[in-house]
Amino acid sequence: MRILAVDMGTGTQDILLFDSSGPVENSIKLVMPSATKIAEGRIRRATEARRALLLTGVTQGGGPCHWALEDHLKAGGSAYATPDAARTFDDDLGRVEAMGVRIVSEDEARSLDDVDRVELRDLDLAAIRTALAAFDVDVDFDGLALGCLDHGDSPPDYSDRLFRFDHLKRVVERENDLLTFAYLPEELPDYLTRARTMLSCVDVASPTVFLDTGPAAALGALQDPQVAEWETQLVLNLGNMHALAFHLRGTHIHSLYEHHTGEMTTDQIEDFTERLVAGTLEHEEVFNSKGHGVFYAESPAVNGAKPLVSVTGPQRGRLRGSRLQPYFATPHGDMMIGGCFGLVRAYASRYPERKDEIEAALAG
Repeated sequence: MRILAVDMGTGTQDILLFDSSGPVENSIKLVMPSATKIAEGRIRRATEARRALLLTGVTQGGGPCHWALEDHLKAGGSAYATPDAARTFDDDLGRVEAMGVRIVSEDEARSLDDVDRVELRDLDLAAIRTALAAFDVDVDFDGLALGCLDHGDSPPDYSDRLFRFDHLKRVVERENDLLTFAYLPEELPDYLTRARTMLSCVDVASPTVFLDTGPAAALGALQDPQVAEWETQLVLNLGNMHALAFHLRGTHIHSLYEHHTGEMTTDQIEDFTERLVAGTLEHEEVFNSKGHGVFYAESPAVNGAKPLVSVTGPQRGRLRGSRLQPYFATPHGDMMIGGCFGLVRAYASRYPERKDEIEAALAG
């Protein structure tokens, strides 16, 4: 069985064409610039050329492309955006207009001349197929496993950081298991607008699963034999934008915290992680330091043995030599594709008719 897994981050999009017919290590892998980094580059080139900008497509991840658009407008450039593309920068289109962006209809966008057009989308299967075909790789697959981080469409005057964290808490309270974060397309809540638009870019009828990038990274780290052999684990994913820590017993969740990697000092990462395990880290402390929050799914008193601290993600180097004495997880020999391995595990959980075949391949 062949599953195309795409883990869309802020700095990179990590792509795995998993093939259960042979060793996992032989599966095709790509680590490419993320959708927002690609859009950032195109926007900045328009700014340098003093060209008007037209943003089309769908809602995708922000960050770098948002900052590039702000710089374009500050430099005196003009910008137009269709409504769906504009929601990349804020779900409230009034706020996007307040930035200086003119919202135009799809018909108006088609009629605009003398503009640099940038299409926004988190998933570009045509580009992936082109890359694979260039190396004579069969571009057919049996299933799709997709991941991104979605803050959700928060109500007016409600923190988007808190809104996302409310979502994480609701999922864990519903069923305490990392695999509960895996959704079939028809199950996605309406408020997960980025996830829904990512799935809307699928151009083929194929069984599909969606999983948030944080749980995907944790599920990937658990496939490292040295992580899996411990009774309890603290898996910390240090992404380019977000840091998400899970205190686990296998896929069972004791507690978690989420923050922004760039807003934390190394001392804070160490301190917050130690106190999460101890049960003394307060939600307000994390939120008030520009993070998302802390959630204890159960009393810290039942946590038992000291966990292995396992670190993954592209910013994991920040903890080299740390007092946490972290283990850098490398599931199936590849840290950067760890989230994709988590996506494949999630796919197996939601399509039980394929579970044995997929898990046997992952187990080697």
